Amino acid sequence: MSTLLALALLLGAPQGISADSFTTRVTQGKLVEAGSTGAAYQKQLWDRITDSSAAALKACIVSNAPADKSPFTVVADVAPDGKPHRIDVQPATPVANCFALRLGKMTLPAPPKLPDRASYPIEIDVSIVP
Repeated sequence: MSTLLALALLLGAPQGISADSFTTRVTQGKLVEAGSTGAAYQKQLWDRITDSSAAALKACIVSNAPADKSPFTVVADVAPDGKPHRIDVQPATPVANCFALRLGKMTLPAPPKLPDRASYPIEIDVSIVP
């Protein structure tokens, strides 16, 4: 069912919004997360990257002082070997861009194979709390 919903969302996208738009990629990540493989993969993902992503975020804040600590969203595709690629952030603040670069150097858990995609879309909402 999530494939049909994703197709409907893509076909019904307003003109000027492509299948590669940031908004569409966020939607794809959320649909996959809500699908049959989502909960198990999210658990594996966060078990693996909680500490390293927290360290990356702290380092990005320190290296961009005074840091813009506004919330941001990251989208990426995870290859079968766990390597994230096609990483993008919005808003693209210095801290968000730094975090995206560091995420690109991480190895994530190998994602489940999706029937209609070569890679596994993810989206991460980042809020920095004091």
